[in-house]
Amino acid sequence: MPRALFTAAVLLGTSLSLAAPALAKTAYDGVWLFDEAPPTPGVTMMQVTSKGGKIEGTVTTQWYGPVEMLNPRVEDGALKFDTRNINDREHPTRPWSVAIEGGKAHLKGRIWESEVDASGYRGNTKDARARAFKFSPPLPALGAPIPSKLAATPPMGWSSWNKFAEHIDDKTVRAMADAMVSTGLRDAGYLYVNIDDGWQGKRGADGVLQPNEKFPDMKALTDYVHSRGLKIGIYSSQGPRTCAGYEGSYGHVMQDAQTYADWGFDYLKYDLCSGEWFYDEAATVKRSYYEMGAALQATGRDFIFSLCEYGRFDVGSWGRDVGGQLWRTTGDITDDYPTMAKIGFDKNGKPEWAGPHGFNDPDMLEIGNGGMSADEYRTHMTLWAMSAAPLMMGHDLRESTPETLAMLTNPRVIAVDQDAKGVQAKALRKHGTMEVWAKPLADGRVALALFNRGDAASSLALVPGDAGLTAVTQVQDVWSGTKSAKLPASYTVPARGAVMVVVGD
Repeated sequence: MPRALFTAAVLLGTSLSLAAPALAKTAYDGVWLFDEAPPTPGVTMMQVTSKGGKIEGTVTTQWYGPVEMLNPRVEDGALKFDTRNINDREHPTRPWSVAIEGGKAHLKGRIWESEVDASGYRGNTKDARARAFKFSPPLPALGAPIPSKLAATPPMGWSSWNKFAEHIDDKTVRAMADAMVSTGLRDAGYLYVNIDDGWQGKRGADGVLQPNEKFPDMKALTDYVHSRGLKIGIYSSQGPRTCAGYEGSYGHVMQDAQTYADWGFDYLKYDLCSGEWFYDEAATVKRSYYEMGAALQATGRDFIFSLCEYGRFDVGSWGRDVGGQLWRTTGDITDDYPTMAKIGFDKNGKPEWAGPHGFNDPDMLEIGNGGMSADEYRTHMTLWAMSAAPLMMGHDLRESTPETLAMLTNPRVIAVDQDAKGVQAKALRKHGTMEVWAKPLADGRVALALFNRGDAASSLALVPGDAGLTAVTQVQDVWSGTKSAKLPASYTVPARGAVMVVVGD
């Protein structure tokens, strides 16, 4: 059957195997039900038909809906097939197999990071209809660009994911808000306390999403965070499931946006996750973000809208149009120098995309989590500040050392990041392991950064031309605050370290 007709049959909630059960030609034909498959990706059913030696079928999952069998064939005593594996660019398809054992179908395979090893039993037409995946209505067309008056400078705050992953709860969020205040982080400019994945419960009969038992009262939580002089964010996905396997916003976009507004949230991170299966082209990805951006605007409440689709389809060129104020440019950061450096130096989007009300987002800060040295963390903070990147901390704020707090709250470093001009720095020149970056500032001065990407200390001079000047008469070391009237003959930069200065004529 042509793919278009196959897809149409699935969209109508019908089963190819149910249309003509008498045509079953293999032991695998029919409806197979799975009750105890792992929740990721949540296999619920398999349907197989065969006619004239041609086999067709789907594996229905809670994450991805009906997953089509590619090249299904009976081989070596098993039904073998491939599935597309859209989330993994290095493995665009994955092999699966089905063996009949004791009258049950033993299904094995992998999709993205999920392993499936499950046993299913035969079902019937009624079962198949009950378990048919419910597709959401078609995405709305792109409308006029959604205007924003928010995020004149990059948002600053804290997010739960890097330290706690999905193991986050009401008590911890309140503790982070308290720590933001007691440590001086709030007064330094960090305002958002963001709950990432792991808060979601189930939907009620009316479709309204409830938090899980770890979050007994979302409105009380947002009220508490607001009472501390802070703002609060939440997380969702346009797919049926979030990255950690919780309930996404698929089919409930406007309803969820209103729920977040009613609870009192100020920020939404919207992560493509399982939505990438349904929205896998530039047009549909844009429309899926536009749908939520418009829904947030319709609530009448101000929301920072954080787009997380890993830099696909030149997101910075359209992120503002769908209502976004920041957009991820890469995959997830991890607490190690190679990953941080690859993102910060090489993968953080085009500088022309960045500016007031819209910024490239190289992901959260790892400072304080302990995986890098002090020099490496200084490079991390310097890179993010020079790049006009959102500064979202990702460690346990209660465990902040004085050194960590000094790095995160340095007012001169924050001023470079938060400069009103909103320019993302560019690399001007490279000498071996050394790189020189420049960032024009709103007051006419220029921030310069000298990075050493090597494994040994190295020296290099900064010159007035790096700042577009013929002479420099004022120099301030951003990290130490030391001022002078001229640039030194050279700077010695430790391995994987950085120097940052602001210069003027």
